[in-house]
Amino acid sequence: MVASSRPLQAGGTVRRVARWCLDLTTTLLRYSAQRVPTYLRHREEALGDPPDFDRELPGDPATLQRPHEGIGPLFHRSYWVVVTDEVLSGEELISSILQEPNTVTPTEMARFETMAGEPARNLEVGDELIVRLPGPWNGPIRVIERTPTSFRFATLQGHLEAGEIEFRTRTDDRGFLEFRIESWARSGDPLFHLLYGRLIIGRELQQHMWAQFCRRVAAASGGVRMSNTASSTHRLELSR
Repeated sequence: MVASSRPLQAGGTVRRVARWCLDLTTTLLRYSAQRVPTYLRHREEALGDPPDFDRELPGDPATLQRPHEGIGPLFHRSYWVVVTDEVLSGEELISSILQEPNTVTPTEMARFETMAGEPARNLEVGDELIVRLPGPWNGPIRVIERTPTSFRFATLQGHLEAGEIEFRTRTDDRGFLEFRIESWARSGDPLFHLLYGRLIIGRELQQHMWAQFCRRVAAASGGVRMSNTASSTHRLELSR
């Protein structure tokens, strides 16, 4: 029985690798055809303070994948878009994203699912999800914070990154509605560290995904997008 199981295991591995290659090829083709213009604001954006990565968070602490468990530098990334004449308020917009996140997610690149494999809906603090991604990764996450104008995820063991990401809205000084995504994270494994830290492809695909997300949120607000998505990236070294 042991000997006969090996070809089955090998066949399963081949199918998984073939699926990863197909997913990555499809993603790259769509990226090439639908690349979203993004304004880079690396110098203009203030860095701000990172969250306390050692603070107590909801849920089982043993399953979290905190930044000190990651590889390489810590990246602080922001993506944002500004709209006017919106139909939904900032609070309503955040609530609508949590009700059904896949409606504003480029699902060819990422899909939010429950641990049981169902589409994610009506997210609350403590909920654990899988972000289905092309290639050999999936992204397990937990909702760790919810306010009227924001929510935050933390990465769980097995995620391609180690850190946190926040989604929030605010009214800027001009009275316009801003939607912003802000993350603090390190690579979660050596392969993603290679693709993101050493090669450009990981950074480009990640930026493309969140730029699309921002544009779809702007459309969901019912308002007029003031410009293309803007982004900034800062690289830091952790003390441990």
